[in-house]
Amino acid sequence: MPTFAYKALNIEQETSSGLVRAPSVDTAADILIEKGLTILVLKEKKDIIRGIPMPFLLGKISPKDIVIVSRQLSILVAANIPLVQSLKILLKQITNPKFKVIISEVVEDVEGGGKLSDALAKHPRAFDDFFVNIVRSGETSGKLDEVLLYLADQMEKDYDLTSKIKGAMIYPIFITSALLVVGTIMMIFVVPKITQVLKESGAKIPFATKVLIGTSSFLVHYWWLIALILFGIIIAFRVYASTGFGRYSVDLFKIKVPIFGKLFQKIAIVRFARSLYTLISGGVTLTRGFKIVSDVVGNTVYKNLILETSKEVEGGNPIATVFMKSPHIPPMVSQMLNVGEKTGKLDTILLKIADFYSREIDNLLRNLVTLIEPIVMIVMGAGVGLMVAAVILPMYNLASSV
Repeated sequence: MPTFAYKALNIEQETSSGLVRAPSVDTAADILIEKGLTILVLKEKKDIIRGIPMPFLLGKISPKDIVIVSRQLSILVAANIPLVQSLKILLKQITNPKFKVIISEVVEDVEGGGKLSDALAKHPRAFDDFFVNIVRSGETSGKLDEVLLYLADQMEKDYDLTSKIKGAMIYPIFITSALLVVGTIMMIFVVPKITQVLKESGAKIPFATKVLIGTSSFLVHYWWLIALILFGIIIAFRVYASTGFGRYSVDLFKIKVPIFGKLFQKIAIVRFARSLYTLISGGVTLTRGFKIVSDVVGNTVYKNLILETSKEVEGGNPIATVFMKSPHIPPMVSQMLNVGEKTGKLDTILLKIADFYSREIDNLLRNLVTLIEPIVMIVMGAGVGLMVAAVILPMYNLASSV
């Protein structure tokens, strides 16, 4: 909403100035006249923050920030504090400057008479379609505090799930990265010096050492070519993944890859069940809920299945029709959805599916961490052993020949 700067005379004919927010200059003038002011100057004040492109300003908002705001707002609304006042209270507590700007604009829009859902929809980088539709359903049903609490709970569970997955991957990624860095440094700086000593000694060089020397020489002289090839592969992959067919192929590979495929599959099912449960609990229609969830699930394979299911439901067919035919959906999920639809307890069934597969993910992550640790240690030990053997063996031959 625009902000207007004014200079006016009050009842005592004293000059006063300030700011007033209104949708137009005429409305701003009416507001000032109602206050008993005689307008001298009234012009729109350009908002520098709003002039900055939002993508540049926003960057990335932490899901944790949104969870906290949702939970606090639900408590304030449940305490019968007016929405505008509740938002202003939240605004004072937000520490993220980028998120603060967004909420301040939401406050302005709501204060100007707009709906909260419409104000949030103007900031899709912070509040996605899923979030906006849940809030809109709460406004329609008059249960805004309840749906905000649902939303905070489900988003927190999704955030915890993502954190667990990232935490499980930190150790193997760190060890693998450290091994690659140390190996590269040795190949570029250490091995060439040893190679020079061996060449000057005239000792017989074993095959493993020749491979090591050749690899080291290639890295020293053509490191730029390797960097260029890696950069080209990354760009080509991103371009390919940005296409419809490429994105589908990558997502299909993710759920079929050994060991990790089951993990990606369970994650998609949990997001589907939990998100659809939240939407249905918030009063969103089933067909609309399917379309929203298709963007939340995070996998094109499952997105297509959900959109097909939405069409089947619109045509009057059972929910599980498409899922039963797909090899990517566990039979238990299809059967439970079928039972939930027939008994009228779909929301309860979705919650049970989400809870069951969340526990499955926890167990799978624990097993993966247990499995990955020895594998990484074996690979690291083998790599270091081969490198040491390739260096020590010719040195031993040289010492034996003396």
